Amino acid sequence: MNDLKITIIQSDLHWEDKSKNLEMFSHKIAAISEATDLIVLPEMFTTGFSMSPEKFAEPMSGATINWMKQKAKEKNCVITGSFICEEAGKYFNRLVWMNADGAFSTYDKRHLFRMGDEDNHYGYGDKKIIVVLKGWKICPLICYDLRFPVWARNTKQEQYDVLIYVANWPERRAYPWKSLLVARAIENQSYVVGLNRVGNDGNDISHSGDSLVLNPKGEPISKMKSNEDTIETTLLNYSELVEFRKTFPALLDSDEFTIL
Repeated sequence: MNDLKITIIQSDLHWEDKSKNLEMFSHKIAAISEATDLIVLPEMFTTGFSMSPEKFAEPMSGATINWMKQKAKEKNCVITGSFICEEAGKYFNRLVWMNADGAFSTYDKRHLFRMGDEDNHYGYGDKKIIVVLKGWKICPLICYDLRFPVWARNTKQEQYDVLIYVANWPERRAYPWKSLLVARAIENQSYVVGLNRVGNDGNDISHSGDSLVLNPKGEPISKMKSNEDTIETTLLNYSELVEFRKTFPALLDSDEFTIL
């Protein structure tokens, strides 16, 4: 199995300004000089964490999807991040997993952040996805999903190798963000990628980034700093993952359960 290169873009966002954000990320993606397999963008990367979906929602044939197709093709890699989507008269905080050939998968955020009124503006997702990239199985999730370990649990039926969270996670809760990412890596014996934005949003909420890439032992293998608008590429080693699971096969003793 080949190793996997993941590039995370820890960035400030232009509040509720899709054109400026797409232009900004176009420049950032163009600046990635080395080949990569996956580029990860923040939650709601075109608007910030907006509770005005009626103003900014797009269909799956809209500008954001077309932009993702173009950029994935240009860089010959997968691009993922979430945006505000409208489908069948409902709004969703939808993550798109866009392949270089234009084929894509989607995941709608299951756990909506009620303390930010997200549950009153968006529809709940009900299905996880596990996508495959270079033979790696990857489970992408969104922000508040991080607090719910059952939803992210690595099971015998749906085992993955990498767990990804894209986020708009406030600085005042940075300690839980970093702690829970470590917990998810340890309990699921998987690589974990947590990509969070920086800067203040339109509600004057500060975000410190604190983006992390962790190995299956919960140890950081990225060097990204807090409060920096920056890009980093990290190499994930598949043989190390396999060897660790072989020598410490804790997943074999995990409990069976059903999500209702």
